[in-house]
Amino acid sequence: MPRTVVIFAAGSRGDVQPCLALGRALVRRGDTVRVLASGRYEPLIAEAGLELHPLPADPMEIIESAEGQELLAGSRNPVAFVRRMDRVLRPHIMPILQETQSGAEGADLVIAPTFGFLGVHLSQYLRVPHAVVHFQPSQPTAAFPHPLAPAARTLGALGNRLSFGAVDLGSWLLSRGFVNTWRRESLGLPELSVPAAFRHARRAPVLCAFSSEVVPRPSDWGPNVHVTGFWQYGRPLWKPERRLLAFLTSGPPPVYVGFGSMRTGDPRATDALVRTALRSAGLRGVLPGDPATSEDDMLVVGDTPHDWLFPRMAAVVHHGGAGTTASALRAARPSLVCPFFGDQPYWAARVRALGTGPAPLPARDLTVPAFAQRLHALTRHAPYAEAASRIGRLLEAENGTDRACDILSRYRARTG
Repeated sequence: MPRTVVIFAAGSRGDVQPCLALGRALVRRGDTVRVLASGRYEPLIAEAGLELHPLPADPMEIIESAEGQELLAGSRNPVAFVRRMDRVLRPHIMPILQETQSGAEGADLVIAPTFGFLGVHLSQYLRVPHAVVHFQPSQPTAAFPHPLAPAARTLGALGNRLSFGAVDLGSWLLSRGFVNTWRRESLGLPELSVPAAFRHARRAPVLCAFSSEVVPRPSDWGPNVHVTGFWQYGRPLWKPERRLLAFLTSGPPPVYVGFGSMRTGDPRATDALVRTALRSAGLRGVLPGDPATSEDDMLVVGDTPHDWLFPRMAAVVHHGGAGTTASALRAARPSLVCPFFGDQPYWAARVRALGTGPAPLPARDLTVPAFAQRLHALTRHAPYAEAASRIGRLLEAENGTDRACDILSRYRARTG
């Protein structure tokens, strides 16, 4: 029976595209899918054949603003980061929540990330089931600490488990004032306590949108936690420009260098550094940005799907976002991760552990000599390419969205 599925996808493009992959798979099975996301993604969502309910705040504009850059600058200090996040997000939270309520009306199933336990609130308001999405391993385990915890390989079994509760508690403390006001005044629901929020969230099915080949499933995860495989979003209607095709055939495969929505303190200086390091390593480059800044050995491209571009590269350098990491691994290309903050150091460590690239080079440590040395190793150390080829074949055989749809079908059958 066709149903209306609402997917909350506020965030960067790396957060939105996996949701579009899942939505498109659900549509193929007869569902109607409505995506709650920034209006800037309207063309992409329409291309996927999904409905958009636009949210009033654009996370990219927030990140690129002076306040957003200040927020990122404070990310190394957890206390400062939480305070700055509260100040930056405060003007946007209530309008987002109001539009979320409006956009979710009529849903038969809600799919949302963990932050703020949004799925719990909408499920109680609409009296429909909900599922949780994890783009990084966020379910408590003794095997490793939370990817958002301060960098540590392990905190011990107990410490590892506690780190997940600490991150969830931090996100709830950050949002509970807004959320409980919203529950009381708009949803007609009682305020939610911390224990109740955790209890409700832990009952729902959890869709881990990553591969067990990259993150082996911990043995202490419950049966409601499903590692589906990455949700890869392809764009079959997209066509490459002639200049891109000509560049690719005019010399040896280039190296892609791009940091997604991340910004350094001086983007122009970083661009010059990247170009100098690539040339120092004897490499051609493909860079995102203004095509007018292209040079003979450096092609600058606009919106170009990673699933098309990365397999045509010699290697990939990126910031370590979950989506970009998945695309690089699936493309079977070695990669160097230059993490900025958040879960990016975690994905950088996974790339290193898989043997598909050298030790990460944090963005704050970028220099021409360090970057050129990593690039040289990235493109000339054969074991990296061999490991990347092996992982790529394994990921190519997976279909994360189909598996997620199967899990949701069984869940909806049980919940009526």
